[in-house]
Amino acid sequence: MVIKTYDAYTRLSTMEANRFANFLFDHQEGRKAEKKAIRKAIQYSTKDIPGLGGYVFAMEDKDEILGLAVVNKTGMGDYIPENFLVFFVIHREHRGNDIEKKLLDYTLQYCKGDVAIHITNENQYPNKKFFEEKGFNATHLEMRLNR
Repeated sequence: MVIKTYDAYTRLSTMEANRFANFLFDHQEGRKAEKKAIRKAIQYSTKDIPGLGGYVFAMEDKDEILGLAVVNKTGMGDYIPENFLVFFVIHREHRGNDIEKKLLDYTLQYCKGDVAIHITNENQYPNKKFFEEKGFNATHLEMRLNR
């Protein structure tokens, strides 16, 4: 088992980015993000589209993806967290065997500054309790006007 890090300097091929987007789409729980949005978060992280970038962390065993974390940098550390954990998804068949913990520990160690995550409902996996056990806490209620 190995964790690979992708960013602006360690580029993802188009084929690999599509593989990651498909994995995230297929294994996410709760309110599902569209593939287009997933792909955009990955592209932002690796600076394939303009922005501050971020990271994609892929935990794999041979050619099988066990889990993925996608982090976007915000550049706003003085008033919101510097990092936003956009996606944190573990393969359905590998949940509950320490992969979540290892991938999150690696992600948090690698990211400098504060990290935020949005959890949309209690049925999402990993759930709110998992992140609370790692030191995350609810700081505010987000309200959104979607147009």
